[in-house]
Amino acid sequence: MIGWQFSDFQADDNDDPFERLFKIFKDLLVHTSGDVSEALSWLTELDKHYKLTDKNYGIADFIKDLEEKGFISQGGKANFAGHHPTAKMELALRRQALDDIFDQLKKSKHGNHTTKLTGQGDEITSELRPFVFGDTPENIALTETIKNAQINHGIEDFKLTEDDLQIHETYNKSQTSTVLMIDISHSMILYGEDRITPAKKVAMALSELIITRYPKDTLDIIVFGDDAWAIEIKDLPYLQVGPYHTNTVAGLELAMEILRKRKNPNKQIMMITDGKPTCIKKGKQYYKNSFGLDRKILTRTLGLAASCRKINIPITTFMIARDPYLVNFVDQFTKANNGKAFYSSLEGLGEFIFMDYKQKRRKN
Repeated sequence: MIGWQFSDFQADDNDDPFERLFKIFKDLLVHTSGDVSEALSWLTELDKHYKLTDKNYGIADFIKDLEEKGFISQGGKANFAGHHPTAKMELALRRQALDDIFDQLKKSKHGNHTTKLTGQGDEITSELRPFVFGDTPENIALTETIKNAQINHGIEDFKLTEDDLQIHETYNKSQTSTVLMIDISHSMILYGEDRITPAKKVAMALSELIITRYPKDTLDIIVFGDDAWAIEIKDLPYLQVGPYHTNTVAGLELAMEILRKRKNPNKQIMMITDGKPTCIKKGKQYYKNSFGLDRKILTRTLGLAASCRKINIPITTFMIARDPYLVNFVDQFTKANNGKAFYSSLEGLGEFIFMDYKQKRRKN
């Protein structure tokens, strides 16, 4: 017989019912912007349809375990009646987002960011050079070094001297300051498509990646609607779309202000959006136009893109829309900044951002 023959699925006897429910609950909690009561209501409905629990372990047992393990708590937090997520839960959400995205990615090299500049670093290149004072032993190219010793001293009188040593050249480690801009205008939930939840998950995963693996990097997260403001990493699960227009100018101005204060030589802006800019602020007044691309708004937006280019801040735009006139706007914006643009589906958003983030480390 050619091919595979599959047997019936047999559940693992050691399968922890809490962990099984916990993974689903974390996804629901992101969708509900941190509303524990709503997430538990959804989980209960899913249990009715798919029999997630059994007579030995029910939803009430799960809630009790959530409390005892310190993932949810009662009282003491604004905007939440009853239970609310704890800091431990926020960390769990970020870690799951990171794991979910890396499940989509192929295995890549471990280590810190690298650049094309040679120097002291972790990732070796294909180039060799003679030993100089200060080189570390782990970078010695053993095969080439022994070959040199044999050529220089012969086999019978074999010895190894400093002049024989060959060193693997390495890439310099880079430090990068990133501002991630997230569009929270009303269009992010229009037409029955939830675009804000994937954006939140990507932001949580990216923040966890930087905190745990690139601690010398910095990540600032800002949201923009009619205005723009910075949020903390812990606020990401609770992020919601508002009745806002899209003031891309305000977001870029805030991002530039933040990056001016960062001491890292490498700076970048990543922007997740699904639409065109429809709002700018003139003094205390808002100038809004949702019909097409307004020339006044477009000019201000492209002007800021060019300003970022002049101070060496590339902008990578992740566009969650494919309308021809929106693609045309992003093309203009990208050319003005000399940056990059990705037209991504919601499912591939995380993969695009992570691959671009790691690739840019190698280019800085």
